[in-house]
Amino acid sequence: MTTRVGGPSLPQKRELLTAIPGPKSVELMARRKAAVSSGVGGTLPVFAVAAGGGVIVDVDGNSFIDLGAGIAVTNIGNASPHVVKAVQDQVAAFTHTCFMVTPYESYVQVCEELNRLTPGDHEKRSALFNSGAEAVENAVKIARSYTGRQKVVVFDHAYHGRTNLTMALTAKNMPYKHNFGPFAPEVYRVPMSYPFHDGGLSGAEAAKRAIAKIDKEVGADEVAAILIEPIQGEGGFIVPADGFLPALVEYAHKHGIVFIADEIQTGFCRTGAWFACEHEGIVPDLMTTAKGIAGGLPLSAVTGRAEIMDSVHGGGLGGTYGGNPVACVAALAAIRTMEEQDAVSAYKHIESVMWTRLEAMQAKHGVFGDIRGRGGMIAVEFVKPGTDEPDADRCGRVAKYCHERGVLVLTAGTYGNVIRFLPPMTIGDDLLQEGLDMIDEAIAATA
Repeated sequence: MTTRVGGPSLPQKRELLTAIPGPKSVELMARRKAAVSSGVGGTLPVFAVAAGGGVIVDVDGNSFIDLGAGIAVTNIGNASPHVVKAVQDQVAAFTHTCFMVTPYESYVQVCEELNRLTPGDHEKRSALFNSGAEAVENAVKIARSYTGRQKVVVFDHAYHGRTNLTMALTAKNMPYKHNFGPFAPEVYRVPMSYPFHDGGLSGAEAAKRAIAKIDKEVGADEVAAILIEPIQGEGGFIVPADGFLPALVEYAHKHGIVFIADEIQTGFCRTGAWFACEHEGIVPDLMTTAKGIAGGLPLSAVTGRAEIMDSVHGGGLGGTYGGNPVACVAALAAIRTMEEQDAVSAYKHIESVMWTRLEAMQAKHGVFGDIRGRGGMIAVEFVKPGTDEPDADRCGRVAKYCHERGVLVLTAGTYGNVIRFLPPMTIGDDLLQEGLDMIDEAIAATA
């Protein structure tokens, strides 16, 4: 089978040499069907052999514009040079010892960097894991240990993972929870601030609504943690109204509740700030991170106030692979890349380009009920023209049209009517504009 060199040197162009999927992908798809559980989902029916800059190349030589970044993982681009070099050197030295058995410096260094970069100047500690869901589960464990309480408050439209506890924390049934219960107890859901569907509620008013539900139905003095994504991811890139998050932080602190920010999708410069909490100046007690942390390698973390993180008994946190040395050096290299290349500014630039184009499309087509997001985390919500009724069918047809013509986009949202854009910071303006041209074309073609 043909192999290709990836990384930034990959030709930066959209190019279709075959129909989508091509013959080699069709062959591999048949093998996948025979070998892989049908429960594992899929977006594009093609198989990748190389990626870098702003493109993904498949086994048939087709080159796709990447507006998904592996679901906000390859923020600094695929096969980023610092990451590649660090991983190669580490693999040649050792691949695993288990940090709990024979520790190594890179784990400590990653924790030091997280303690430095995350909001707040208080003393912090971090612990490393493998996936976002693991980080969230451990954050809940830590909050329960610290407070001696059990109840956890989460929000409508939330997504926190696919493990048993994180399925309970997640709002959407299909495909994440359907037929997988029973779920973990002591999880309570309250209304999110969703400006497009809130009828003009301010952030303060939306917070008051959520807090009233906590007070009346949960009991503030029994709540261990309030867990929230500062910008919701799978729920449809919902940006809460200004003032919503600060009011929740104030309420949590008043009642001895640990405030946990799930920054798994929003973290590491994605929103035009190192972390989305910074946009409203809030400082969480605990923060979960993953996805963009390590340039594509599996790593996650919980970072937070030292007294909370240290409340857990010795041996209560950890895991065989948590903070694997290869993933740790990748994270250090990814952070170095973000700082050297000013990823925050890069994503602010992407935001300005995308916002201008999407507003023009809305004026032209009238199918977006809402354009929202920050930095390189932008979404459009499809509605039936002249209404606020979700149009999941149109959204899906637009996405399919783009996929067939070499542009990778992702859908999301509780109602299945959101296209979310997550380009890598390494995408060139020409590719970004061409990808947006295809969105425009797809909207017209599916009218």
